[in-house]
Formats: sequence, structure tokens, C-alpha cells
Amino acid sequence: MSIVSTLPDERSYILEARKGAIYFTNQDEKLPKKSDYKFAVFNYINCIVGSGVIGIPYAFREAGFGAGLVLLLGISFITDYSLKLMIECAHLTNAFTYQGIMEAAYGRKGFLFLSLLQFIYPFIAMVSYNIIVGDTLTKVMVRLFDVTANSIFVRRDFVIGIATLFITSPLCLMKNLVGLARASVLSFFLILFIMATFFVRIGSMATIVPRSDDAFKFLDPKVFTAFGIMAFSFMCHHNVFLLYDSIENVNQKKWDRITMFSVSVSSMILCLFGIAGYVTFTGFTQGDVFKNYCWDDDLINFAGFAFSFTVLFAFPIECMTARSVITQLLGPINHELTVNEHVCVTLFLVLTTYLISITTSCLGAVLELNGIVSAIPLAFVLPALIYIKLIDGPFLSGRKLRAFGLAVFGVIVAIVGCFMLLTRWSKYATCDQGREPFYCEASRNSDTT
Repeated sequence: MSIVSTLPDERSYILEARKGAIYFTNQDEKLPKKSDYKFAVFNYINCIVGSGVIGIPYAFREAGFGAGLVLLLGISFITDYSLKLMIECAHLTNAFTYQGIMEAAYGRKGFLFLSLLQFIYPFIAMVSYNIIVGDTLTKVMVRLFDVTANSIFVRRDFVIGIATLFITSPLCLMKNLVGLARASVLSFFLILFIMATFFVRIGSMATIVPRSDDAFKFLDPKVFTAFGIMAFSFMCHHNVFLLYDSIENVNQKKWDRITMFSVSVSSMILCLFGIAGYVTFTGFTQGDVFKNYCWDDDLINFAGFAFSFTVLFAFPIECMTARSVITQLLGPINHELTVNEHVCVTLFLVLTTYLISITTSCLGAVLELNGIVSAIPLAFVLPALIYIKLIDGPFLSGRKLRAFGLAVFGVIVAIVGCFMLLTRWSKYATCDQGREPFYCEASRNSDTT
């Protein structure tokens, strides 16, 4: 079976998608340089490990420490399985795009549904990036310029607005973002630096942060909340075909080996982030773990500034993804926006995400929402359903039953996660905004007496 996707090529907007870091020989080339095994693994890990890492400690808090570890490993296993399914489906249809295999299985309606999810995912990710910038840079401003917490220069709406006006908007208005892919290589090493700072601070923070009750209980009733956050963190399925195409002499067997190793290493990094953050703050862990640290901690402030750098340069990549989905849905095949249309659509996306992001500082809720609404369907449900439809053989065959189990798992988690998110929405409306953790002030007061 073969099919030509209604989109001209997934590379037209997935090329620079979230956390993508494919190396290009020059900016005029459309196809990535073929990479060997080692570089392919690096690209793969870089696609997975990104902004979602700072939400993992909070996911451990919601799931329970023991269950969080088990859940993280479990999601890494099913992520590995679903990524392999997608490439197998591509070989069956000879359509090496997510849109292509979806349309081969479920026609135009399936393609439109997938496009909707592929718009929602980067759109909510842009909101989360703004929240991260607002949370981290306000603390840096207070520390650097010794302004009061009530100053306009440390208001989240002002800080996010300045970043939007002078950094993300100009970058989003650019049509050629290939250069930003190289910045993600630096972002990856900054992520490792941030993880190291979290471990360095475990000892010093242990002296001032009180231990919550049942800090290391195995399972918490809010475990389903953690699914969405972790699914967001592992989400790389929109880059899978670009990654596959970038590997030298690739085949299904080689892809399976690279996928297993890359997902395993990524899960270890995420696990270390979760352990470092949760062990330090236990039941007080927030959705953005940077908010747990004291404002006068210069090492953490530098790490927060570095993390803001990574998300500011990831923002225009997400914007391009969302904009390109709109472009291809509204226009004919190979349709390109005029200059005025490009500016209007871009500014609409940037302004809308800005307005949403200043209404809340609850990063955990936003990560959870994006994971439940888009990441779980894109990563688990749709690959399994596509595989079931395309693969030959009876429904009760082992291959189809495994895929069906993955789809059922994803649907159940998404439904329960949505229910829990709605029941706790009032709590998310009261997230700490612009307040230093209580234990920091208590520690300073004790030092002065």
C-alpha cells in the first residue's frame, strides 16, 4: 500500500520541531546529513530531553516516589514500542511521514484529526515556555538589580512581555530557522549542567527544607496526574521520521536498536532530574522546580537563566510548527503564506500564547494538560491504532493485541487524567505567584538571630 500525503512533506514544518537537533551541512540544504550510530543516538536523546525535565520532580510528587520511578520506566518502555511501530507502519505504506501513515489508515478524517493534535501540542508548549520564562527570569531580575518584589520589572506579565517583544516575536517572524537547530545542541548540554546544579544543592537545601509527611511513600492517589507530565517529557514522535531519514544505512532492525538505547538513556536523565528535585523538596515540590529554590541562590539563578535560554530558542520552533499546520490546512497543497499572512498568523499565535501564559504560573497544570490532550494520543493511541489498521492478520494475533493494549492504555490514562485535571482546576488557580518559598525566609531570619 502506498499513499501521497496531502501535506507536501513533513520536513516543511517538523524539521525544526520541538527539541529537534538534526545537523545540517549548510542552511540551503533541505535534507539532513546522514549520521552514524553515535550521532543518531545524540540527535534522538536531544529530541526527548528538553523543557519537560523540570516537571519530572513534580510528577514524582503526584505519583508517589516509588510509583513515579516505576511509571517513568514504564512510559519509557511503551514509548520505545510506539516509536518502533511508527516506522514499521511507514514501511508498510511507503509513506514516511506521520500524516502519511495516518491518512493511509484512516483517510482524510484521520489526517485532519492528527493535524489538530499537531497544532495543539506546540501551541500549549509555547504557553509553557512563557510560564517558565516568567517564573525564572523574575527571580533573576530581583537578584541582579536588587528591586523589590512589587516592582514592575519583576512582574511576570512584564517580563514575559519583554521577552515576547524583543526575542521570541522577531525569531518567530523569521522564515528560515535552520540556525536554531544548532542552538539545541548547546541546550542539551545546558540541561545536563542544570541537572548537576540540582544534585549539588541537595545537601545545602536539606538543612532548610522541612521533610513532608510520607515523603517517600510508594503510591499516591494522584498518580494519573503524573502520566500527562511524563508523556509530555517523552514526546518526540513528531520528529521520528526526520530522525529515521537522517541515519546512514538505516533499516527497521538498526532503528529498533537506536531507539531502545536512546530512550533508555533519556529515561535515565529524566529519572535523575526527578530524583534530584524530589529528594530535595519532597511534598513541597512545585510544577516548576526552579520555584522551590531561594531567590538569593546565585548558582540556581544562573541555571534558571540558562534554562530560559533553551526555551526562548525552542519557542519559535514550536511557533513554526503550529503556523505550518494552519498554512497547510487552510490552503492548497504547497501553499505558502504571503508576507502579510505570515506576519498576521505569527503575531496571532504569539499574542494568544502570551495572554494565556500571564493568567497562570502553574506550569505543572499546563504540562499535564498538554500531555493528556495531545502527547498521549500522539505518542501512544494513534500509533497503535494505525498499526492495527495497516498490519495484516486477525485481530487476535499477538502483534495486534499488543498494539490494542497500548491504545486502550492511552485512552484510559487520558480519560482519567482529564477527569482529575478538571476536579483539581480550582487548586491550579491558586498557584504561588511571585512568592519565595516559606523555608527560605525562615532560614534567613534564623541566621540573623
